[in-house]
Amino acid sequence: MRRRTALAVTTAGLLGGAFAGGFIVTQAATATPSATTSPSTGTTTPTAGSFHSNENATHEAGESAAREAQENAGQVPTVP
Repeated sequence: MRRRTALAVTTAGLLGGAFAGGFIVTQAATATPSATTSPSTGTTTPTAGSFHSNENATHEAGESAAREAQENAGQVPTVP
């Protein structure tokens, strides 16, 4: 009799957990994300794999012509 009761309680717990987990996953998958927007600061984050040269006047003053040429060509500079 104890074994049968333990089996029934375990089965009920597993089924209840499966139901609750399924409900939570369903709600998360169908939930509409809130539309929050932040004001644009005018700066953009470069995407992975793309190079954007630093055109700041202070930075440009210390650059060699070879480095500037690589930056202008869209290449990652390999010269100082």
